[in-house]
Amino acid sequence: MPGERKSIEPLAARVAPGHEQELRHFVNESAWDDDAVEGVLWEKADSLLGGNDAVAIVDDTSLPKKGTHSVGVAHQYCGALGKQANCQCLVSVTLAKDDVPLPVVLRLYLPEEWAQDAARRQGVGVPESVEFLPKWKIALNELKRLRRAGVRFGSVLADAGFGVCAEFRNALSAAGWLWAVGILSNHRAYPAHVKVRMPRPHPHGGRQRKHGVPSHAVRSVEEMIEELGPEAFRTVTWRTGTKGPLRGVFAVRRVRLGDGGKARAGTVLPGREVWLVCEQRENERKYYVTNHGERASTRTIVSAIKARWSCEQAHQQLKEELGLDHFEGRSWRGLRHHSLLTMIAFAFLQQERLRENKPAA
Repeated sequence: MPGERKSIEPLAARVAPGHEQELRHFVNESAWDDDAVEGVLWEKADSLLGGNDAVAIVDDTSLPKKGTHSVGVAHQYCGALGKQANCQCLVSVTLAKDDVPLPVVLRLYLPEEWAQDAARRQGVGVPESVEFLPKWKIALNELKRLRRAGVRFGSVLADAGFGVCAEFRNALSAAGWLWAVGILSNHRAYPAHVKVRMPRPHPHGGRQRKHGVPSHAVRSVEEMIEELGPEAFRTVTWRTGTKGPLRGVFAVRRVRLGDGGKARAGTVLPGREVWLVCEQRENERKYYVTNHGERASTRTIVSAIKARWSCEQAHQQLKEELGLDHFEGRSWRGLRHHSLLTMIAFAFLQQERLRENKPAA
């Protein structure tokens, strides 16, 4: 609709003149059951996009804020500005299929300084049950809640902000989920054929070693790809877009990441075997890992990695079209209600879009 701001006062002026206070109360103070409403959103989302060919995309999105009183606001990395700044951070999960995204989770990340400050918590109504959790743990909890609620998805995708965390990757594997995540170029790995052997006891006695010794040296994933040489890079087409085939240049190899625990002197041990993927862009390289099976084709792997882009599109539309970052309240409940209502509006618009694009019977 017309109008730049999507906060309560300008919205009321456009669609409900004279009812600003009722709208403000509904969003900021009214104790309606947001979990029940969220459940309806998830049911609708699953009916629209759910299935084994759907993906759950984990990410976070930031809301720049002035002042220090809004719930969870802190000086932290703000993706919207590309630098450290005063902002709130929401951990998100987006259900997507065939490049159609639908955000289903926007959960506030409560920094540790906030979680431990009883006065600040009370001032904005943070529930007692909410404690400090790292972003990856919030995301994992929400993925499990979605699955328990019956939301169907076949794999989990995430950027390097989550992918560098071994606990997150291992938890996804333990849950039986297929996943593909970004990592950094300095992430350490071993070749897939590495062996871990216990050293022989020293002939003159001494304390016996408790940890095995890898048969190969651990190296950065950047070095692991460089070892393959330029001939390892191939052009891969992962799908056809509105402007023609989408393709890029990739190299892949099987590795074991250095997340199998630590030996003495801080040496990392090899973990599970995964695919390491390197994307050669015009001026940089991007690195990813995935637990797709050993027989998976390069196109299948690349298609999974590239499905993550629709999440960024959804975040942009939530902010620019629906005013996710226009909320002017300070409370936990208000931000929770505002973000949930924004996702409901997004879901309605996606439903209309999909309905209009269906071929006539």
